[in-house]
Amino acid sequence: MKVIIAEKPSVARDIAAVLNITTKKKGYIEGRGCTITWAFGHLVTLQEPGAYDPALKRWSLDTLPFVPEKFKLTLIKNRGVAEQYQIVKTLCEQADEIVCATDAGREGELIFRYILALCNCEDKPIRRLWLNSLTPDAIQEAFKDLRDGHDYDPLYAAARCRSESDWIVGLNATRYYTVRHGQIGGGSDRVLWSIGRVQTPVLAMIGERDDAIMQFRPQPFWELTTHYREVVFKYTGKRFEKPQKAQELLEEITGQPFEITSIAAKENKEQPPQLFDLTTLQREINKMHGLSAADTLAAAQNLYEAKLITYPRTDSRYLSKDMKVRIPNIMAQLKTIRTEQIAPLNLAKLMFTKRIIDDTKVTDHHAIIPTGVKPRSLGTNEQLVYDKITTQFIAAFYPVCVKNVTTVNGNSKKVKFQAKGTQIVESGWTILFPKKKRKQNAANDQTLPSFEKDETGVHEPFLREGKTKPPQHFTENSLLGAMEAAGKFVEDDTLREALKERGIGTPATRAAIIETLLRRNYIRREKKQLHCTDMGHCLIALIQDPLLKSPEMTGEWEEKLKQIERAKLNPDDFMAGISSYIRSLIKSSSAGRLDTGRWGSCPLCGKEVIKGNRAYGCSSWKEGCTFVLDPVYKELALAPKQIQTLLQRRILPKPIIIAGEPRILILSTQGMPVDLRLPSAERQKKEKNRVFQKKS
Repeated sequence: MKVIIAEKPSVARDIAAVLNITTKKKGYIEGRGCTITWAFGHLVTLQEPGAYDPALKRWSLDTLPFVPEKFKLTLIKNRGVAEQYQIVKTLCEQADEIVCATDAGREGELIFRYILALCNCEDKPIRRLWLNSLTPDAIQEAFKDLRDGHDYDPLYAAARCRSESDWIVGLNATRYYTVRHGQIGGGSDRVLWSIGRVQTPVLAMIGERDDAIMQFRPQPFWELTTHYREVVFKYTGKRFEKPQKAQELLEEITGQPFEITSIAAKENKEQPPQLFDLTTLQREINKMHGLSAADTLAAAQNLYEAKLITYPRTDSRYLSKDMKVRIPNIMAQLKTIRTEQIAPLNLAKLMFTKRIIDDTKVTDHHAIIPTGVKPRSLGTNEQLVYDKITTQFIAAFYPVCVKNVTTVNGNSKKVKFQAKGTQIVESGWTILFPKKKRKQNAANDQTLPSFEKDETGVHEPFLREGKTKPPQHFTENSLLGAMEAAGKFVEDDTLREALKERGIGTPATRAAIIETLLRRNYIRREKKQLHCTDMGHCLIALIQDPLLKSPEMTGEWEEKLKQIERAKLNPDDFMAGISSYIRSLIKSSSAGRLDTGRWGSCPLCGKEVIKGNRAYGCSSWKEGCTFVLDPVYKELALAPKQIQTLLQRRILPKPIIIAGEPRILILSTQGMPVDLRLPSAERQKKEKNRVFQKKS
């Protein structure tokens, strides 16, 4: 008997329909010598520490770090899981061959292998069904190309390493920081400080951006411009930091003629947009419509299960060569709903450029494209995502947009100016994106009249005063981009592609990371912006180890997981590195002691802090550093040891009582103490996964 294990009941039904298997039983469908059963997403997970040693049920620094020699598995404690697992286990024990039909990716492989491991059926013959979409044709083609399941052992190894490394870092760091820093004002309850291998660096990125904005001090500047024949010409030199020089130049050219010195026209071709991968899709929809990354992924998953798009959890923006023959047929099917957009395309002679077809840049899955199946009734989010994917797909095959960019140079009394104007010659693909087109024209373009070299005339010079602007708060769009490029802020497609190997998390997990930080109240949404909360700032201040907050380090780990996927790195070496790291983290954090011989470093300039008669200040005060810390804060006198802790660790490790409430003092980016009001014990008890009770 052949047993096929799908990830969800809906996928099992789709496969059964294609294979003409019709006899429905409780928990499975059978017929024609096959049985199709399913998980509910994950059925199996890693055991809690108490399963290894009852002493580990108690949260204590004495038991840290804890790294299992061999990880144990258990069932997820959700309704119906135990019953369905018993059905799957019985079928696997009876099977002659087991087919993995879970999602074709790292997590799908983990779901299947964990089930096999808990069922003790790992020695059974296994095959792999690799699906790029759930259309009947795609399912039939995939069954014709079933592969040996052990060809995917490296993929499973990477998935297992990801799961176990997250467990090791998350459990040990969370317990350490919670036990050491979670007590509220001597009470019995504790704040649960949740630490994660991926979530903590992302939180640190958001916190650092907030700090940079708080620290930012706008600087004035002056720009010299002039109007000539209703066109704005800008001074070609740097903008002025002081008004005197700008005013001198303004006075010098006022009343003087303006001369056109050169005119240059250049044809500029803008290539059509590339197809979507998941992260780019999430970024685009968040930027244009404000939809969260999690909601975009959920909508895309629904579209995939409705057979309307290909597999969404992909990191590729390219198609493989074997897709060439399918694209004209997909276009022909879409023509019924996108007649005007597809009409200009010659479906028999589509332009398959290197920006569309590239086998070297397709790994597990190709880019997200529509399948050609006609949609029926869609929800609001699903319609939005489907329209965006379909338009991008059609636009990729459109001609380039051709523009004439004209640069006009002029001067007045040898003070040089320049103006630019853009004229669209051929709209090409941009005709499909009228909103983008209008926005770009308004922001950058001006209509230029016909100029002649050496012509002169009257102009109207003037100064414009402005101020430098701080960095912008993260949105989900910009945060996803930073996560994809391991903390670097990259807009160039080519460079971003090169950095994908070192991204934080994966396309499938990034949305969940953001939602986890929101759920734990470490960050908050304000319209499109993401802000670090007081609790988030407090957690980042508590963590002294820079690697635990490092996007680069997390990116290196993710790169190694991808090397394991390709069988280029031994998974045991990776896990040994993780174990070594967590041991050094606990050891160095536990050994951290205040340097009693010094007060600490200045948060503004980094120099040594000294004690004065009435306050503490920077030793570099003669050089202009303005940092001063008053030992009395909100009628509370801080003890010398508390001052040391605040300066050396930027936080008081044990809460103090201010106005009858437990609070933690954090040293702000501006060098002043701010107090964080901790959640009351009553409120914490109501927040799931936010509190654990007094140690037993």
